Amino acid sequence: MRDSFNKMKNDLGIILNDVQKNAVMKTEGPLLLLASPGSGKTTTVIMRIGYLIMEKGIHPSRIKAVTFSKASANDMKERFAKFYPDLPSVDFSTIHSFAFEVVRNHYRKLGIPFTIIEGDHDSDEKAGSRGNFQYNKKLMLRHLFKSVVGENITEDQMDELTTYISYIKNKVIPIERWSEVSCDVSQAEEIFKQYEELKRSDPHHVLLDFDDMLTMSNDILEKDKNLLSHYQNRYDYFLTDESQDTSLVQHSIIEKMVSTHRNLCVVADDDQSIYSWRGAEPSYLLKFKEKYSDASILFMEQNYRSSEDIVNVANSFIKRNKNRYEKNMFTQNPSQQPIEVKHLVNFKEQSKYLVQELNDDVHLKEIAILYRNNSSSIGLMNDFDRAGIPFYMKDADNRFFSHWVVQDILNFMRMAFTDKRPDILEKIHLKFNGYITKQQMLALKQLNNNDSVFDNLLNHVKLQEYQVKLLKTSKETFKEMKDMKPLGAIRVIRDGLGYDKAIEKISKSLGFRMDYLVGILNTLEEIATDLESLQDFAERLKHLEVVLKTAKKKKGHEAITLSTFHSAKGLEFEKVYMIDVVDGIIPSKEDRTDHLLLEEAARLFYVGMTRAKKQLTLVTYPYRDGKKVEESVFVTDVKNILDPTRLMKSEPIKKQVKKINGVPYNPNSIKKKEELQVGLTITHRVFGPGEITELSEEFVTLTFQSKEKKLSISTCLDMGLLEPLIHT
Repeated sequence: MRDSFNKMKNDLGIILNDVQKNAVMKTEGPLLLLASPGSGKTTTVIMRIGYLIMEKGIHPSRIKAVTFSKASANDMKERFAKFYPDLPSVDFSTIHSFAFEVVRNHYRKLGIPFTIIEGDHDSDEKAGSRGNFQYNKKLMLRHLFKSVVGENITEDQMDELTTYISYIKNKVIPIERWSEVSCDVSQAEEIFKQYEELKRSDPHHVLLDFDDMLTMSNDILEKDKNLLSHYQNRYDYFLTDESQDTSLVQHSIIEKMVSTHRNLCVVADDDQSIYSWRGAEPSYLLKFKEKYSDASILFMEQNYRSSEDIVNVANSFIKRNKNRYEKNMFTQNPSQQPIEVKHLVNFKEQSKYLVQELNDDVHLKEIAILYRNNSSSIGLMNDFDRAGIPFYMKDADNRFFSHWVVQDILNFMRMAFTDKRPDILEKIHLKFNGYITKQQMLALKQLNNNDSVFDNLLNHVKLQEYQVKLLKTSKETFKEMKDMKPLGAIRVIRDGLGYDKAIEKISKSLGFRMDYLVGILNTLEEIATDLESLQDFAERLKHLEVVLKTAKKKKGHEAITLSTFHSAKGLEFEKVYMIDVVDGIIPSKEDRTDHLLLEEAARLFYVGMTRAKKQLTLVTYPYRDGKKVEESVFVTDVKNILDPTRLMKSEPIKKQVKKINGVPYNPNSIKKKEELQVGLTITHRVFGPGEITELSEEFVTLTFQSKEKKLSISTCLDMGLLEPLIHT
């Protein structure tokens, strides 16, 4: 083996440390390889496969490597070919492609045809034009949502609904417990049930989505012992990469595959598990020894990527989490410069600051700007485009420009140019203070005299007395808007015409996040700044939509990378800016309600930090959208790590407030499960006043105004989240 290591050193300059060598040579039996960021995980995995072939004489076809994504599988395949150009490749694939093979073989044997009903936006449109909605997942869900709820589903609701369905399937949650999974989409559980029934409506033709391939494959391997034996005998060694992102059903499939030989290498980092909302099961890693009592666990803790400044702080930061393996990431890289926390005056200064910082930088492809939510990228993109700073967007999302709020604002502006089109008014008639009903709108549409819609309403449609003055005022407001600058027009729409109040009402009834919608409106105001006419605004939006599409194609160019924290995992840059690091974004309000969610948010922050090689800047501010915000508790943690004396300096006399996971302790909170009872009115630290409407062994159901939440009892008690409105 020493010869193999020397050969790799001489041929490719690769030198493994002792832990990496152990990981390469520990081939028999179960192995959990915990790889810290930048620890040379992929190199170690590739050399382990090479060792199996060259030193142990295992044929490449007997080795199966399963990765999290198609891109990862291709990357591994390319790296293997580079390391071992004379060897045939092993079987690198995603778990989904392996599951597809199992399902395909099963249904071929039964002689039953099946169709995969997933598709992109283009295939959605094609399927819709052919009327084949039953062969397209999203069109099926759109149809069912309309049927059950009576409204058209928005893209945000579609994302929420598909995530809900995927989560349940990946967690293998039985139908009787679907109600325990929270979802902001109205009647999601009923839509899901009808979706499953619709897929099974033809017993002679099976319809499957991507998650069905996993659950079906797991069931097939459980029931068809011959097929299971076929796959067990096909592979002698199994390796899974990025296993912290693997779901319960995926783990179950892999367990079946290795149950005979138990030669399983699981490569993961529990500190980088950031996909629990998608069904990932990070706790599986912590219980690995329970499943495989004879397993070896190796810790690859040396970071080769980042400077000493970044590694030491990131290592201390992640220790705030309790549900993890105890690790100590370290590096032999030299110090570069301390992590910087940049405090700006307000949110709007963020883009200006970044433009100023990056305008003269010549090594743009070594710079990344990371954020939690995609919505953060639109304002950045607008300012970077104006400043002529090229950028690559890893996960560009054009849906912003088709979002119903954006389209509403454009329709308001169109009405300013012509108030003779009832088709435009119909799209916004429920969203301003004319209070036009659906019946009144129907009566208006029957008129075809090419007059002002407002005149037609006033002269030919039966109105309530209070509407007359409102509609006359609205008509004048729309006229005045025509010559306004777009920024002023948007503010008139929001305040003068009552759009903000209207969407707040819609949000409460349909479960939309009002803060997200307000963020879209504020972004539109940013785009409108300095523009002279409403036409300029519409053209600017069209231009930015094109810019966003082209930004996807600039990978590898001399351009700054804009990415979410999630999509940045696995990447590295010389210089990283983490922006919008304020309370309410990271961690979010939802994260604050559950210590497991809070720990995942901390892991997400840690992933962002460890993308940086030499320079890391955290950008925060005290005001956003006209409201006071606090810096992220994670930023506070970093500042305390950088300067441990801060706490003593800030509170030399005052009694320190006890905190749990960064949340202030509440002495008035409910401490015992026995104090919880149906009908009790409480105050929740995040959601405000509410009432307990249901209790089970593990969960408490609370109703807050029109929203219902099912929360973990233990989390509520541990974190002091509930306080009785009337103390007993």
